[in-house]
Amino acid sequence: MSDREDFLVWVESEFVRAERAMFDGDDGPRRAIWARTEPVSVLGAWRNAASRAELVEAFEVLASSFSDCTDYSFDLISFDVAGDMAYTVGYERVSASIDGEPRTITLRATQVYRREADGWRVVHRHADTVG
Repeated sequence: MSDREDFLVWVESEFVRAERAMFDGDDGPRRAIWARTEPVSVLGAWRNAASRAELVEAFEVLASSFSDCTDYSFDLISFDVAGDMAYTVGYERVSASIDGEPRTITLRATQVYRREADGWRVVHRHADTVG
């Protein structure tokens, strides 16, 4: 399997599972796919973070806002792998409750990944709402 194919399998499995869990109120899987070493950063639709500690805090706060995820899909627009770095660009389509109110949202998400000893890890995320 090529590096691109291997990365795409990871995105379509571990990444998608972690994001769906986040929108269902469980930030554990998302924290697990993020790099544990600096630098890491988030420029998010709701929260920003510029260190691992800020990242964990932001994910905990976000997870407490989300529940009852009934649908999550990641529509991948573009991706590439260059050595131990990769990126994705796509749309996350989510149906979940936000602060107890059922909503459907679409996020534009760009992420950067680093291949570490134990596999691919997210190191940067930028997301914003569409519309």
